[in-house]
Amino acid sequence: MVCCSVETAVVNIGQVTEVNKNSFWPIVRAASDKAIVLDMYTQWCGPCKVMAPKFQELSHKYTDVVFLKLDCNQDNKPLAKELGIRAVPTFKIFKDAKVVKEVTGAKFDDLVLAIEAVRSS
Repeated sequence: MVCCSVETAVVNIGQVTEVNKNSFWPIVRAASDKAIVLDMYTQWCGPCKVMAPKFQELSHKYTDVVFLKLDCNQDNKPLAKELGIRAVPTFKIFKDAKVVKEVTGAKFDDLVLAIEAVRSS
């Protein structure tokens, strides 16, 4: 099932979509009625690698939520800075294009609780 289609990316429900500085905000605005979980990571981060498969599992479990990943590399640094990233992994949950919850670090249980809280609000 497709949630949002933007020139640069199509977001499929039940999977994680990789975004960049150009595709992120158009997708967030297009999916404003859904909760969006953004995984901000880097290629070299050990805890990020541990969380990646768990994040993928969550995308299968919560099919009413949009799951996005942003590599906080040099190209995406302006967006990471705009979103206030200080450490990786950081998970930001958006509703109506605004951050409503944030989990910093590889805290899987905290992430699940944050997703549940946003879904039930």
